Amino acid sequence: MSDLKWRKSGFSGGGGSGECVEVAAEPRGLIFLRESDDPAVVIATDPARWAAFVRGAKQGNFDDLS
Repeated sequence: MSDLKWRKSGFSGGGGSGECVEVAAEPRGLIFLRESDDPAVVIATDPARWAAFVRGAKQGNFDDLS
């Protein structure tokens, strides 16, 4: 997993606050997520579930969680 290219959201706080979710994809199609302040803990999902999550986030379906 060390060869994955991790990406942070443009909405992540700057200044090294460690409050960022990072995402990476592998050639086989799996999507990986981790917290930047605890990079050893990684979860994986498939592209269809990731797309459903992104769609829900864009529609505001999780706004009440914050």
